[in-house]
Order: sequence, then C-alpha cells, then structure tokens
Amino acid sequence: MGIGDVLDEGFEGLDHNFLTGNLEDLVKWARARSCWPATFGLACCAIEMMATGSGHYDMARFGMEVFRASPRQADLMIVAGRVSQKMAPVLRQVYDQMMEPKWVISMGVCASSGGMFNNYAIVQGVDQVVPVDVYAPGCPPGPETLLHAIITLHGLIEDGELTKRREATGAGAGVLIEQRDGQPAALQLGR
Repeated sequence: MGIGDVLDEGFEGLDHNFLTGNLEDLVKWARARSCWPATFGLACCAIEMMATGSGHYDMARFGMEVFRASPRQADLMIVAGRVSQKMAPVLRQVYDQMMEPKWVISMGVCASSGGMFNNYAIVQGVDQVVPVDVYAPGCPPGPETLLHAIITLHGLIEDGELTKRREATGAGAGVLIEQRDGQPAALQLGR
C-alpha cells in the first residue's frame, strides 16, 4: 500500500489499526471496560457480591472497583438475591433512573427464578421486572461465578448486538452462564 492509495481512498485505503480503527468499535470497547455497578443486594447473594469487590478478586482490573450508590452514576445493575413483590417497584425505579445504555446481571437462583421461595410474596424471576442480560446461577453463586458473568457481559457489550436488541425490543440477552465456584449442579438455576 502506497501513499497514493491513501490519497485516493482516504482512511478507507489504510489497513485498520489502533489509529484508524472504527470509532464504533472503540466506543463499544470503552463501554465494556467502564461498567459502573449499582448494587441491588437483597439477600445472601449480596455477601458474595461484596466478596467479589474485595482485593482478592480485584474487580478494579475491570474498572469496577467502586459500587455506585446513585443509579444516575451507574450503568450495570447486579440484582443479588430474592426480589419481593414490595421491592419490585423500587427495583424498577432504580433501573429507570440509570443512564443509557444499561445492563442487568441476575445473581443467584432466587433473583433468576424465585428459588425455593415459590409463593405469592416473591417475584418468580427478576426478568418480570427488568430485562436481564446475564444469569449467574448458584445458591449463592460465588465470586468466581459473578466474575464470569461480568466477563460474559463485557463480551456481549463489545459485540454490540446487545445494544441493538435493547433499542429494538427492550429485551435483555438472557444468557445463562455455567457456575465457576464448584457448587453442585442441583443448586444452580432452578428453572
């Protein structure tokens, strides 16, 4: 490739590299690596979520070391634990106050499907309230499983299909990952 190709075709004449890469790809890469989580810890899964934020698992390498207390500063909601019927409108309000684009991880069998609480007081799946992108199975899922869910979500964000689907249908990806912390399969997702 010579200088004439660049003069004739502009940037299209260059092979894409870090200087001439697609701006959209750069934006998706930046979004994937700058997720700021808004915590929604409701039960025992929240303890595992807090453990994931500790120095041993080092969420800082993903740019997520600070859990945001304000939904206006967050773009990732981690729903950790069972959601009661009384808490569902609050969860939806927090989700609606988050900035766009926004994503949701359902952490644990109780958030994903109601778990062992099959009664009128517990929402039988947080996907009835907000669109879920990644389901992290377990009772409770350990930090390894939550990190696997976060890495999976980063891949979905960088791919770009998740943002297109959310704009078109309002639905999440609904990806179910495998458990990474050695719990028996019987305690995974109860659907």
